[in-house]
Amino acid sequence: MLIALGLAACTPASRDDFTRAAARSAVRPVIAERFPGVPLQPAVDCVINGATTNEILGLASDSVTGPTAATVETVTRVAQRPQTLSCLASDGVPALLQ
Repeated sequence: MLIALGLAACTPASRDDFTRAAARSAVRPVIAERFPGVPLQPAVDCVINGATTNEILGLASDSVTGPTAATVETVTRVAQRPQTLSCLASDGVPALLQ
């Protein structure tokens, strides 16, 4: 209840930032487990940027309980999208070469 009241007072931009941060915390362990060796932060950013609003909301919800099978499914689906793969190729792979 307190969180809901706090979010109600937030601006739309700060709510979006809060939701994306929560979603990142659910995506991070999935990326680390499913895609070992991939630079974690760029990969998480690519998945978040490639996700739909509803997917981000679902991932943010998963941050409360921890990753579930649905979290893994969502991250995998988003990671396979052309825009996410392009992001990973430009942001993730070069980080491996540094």
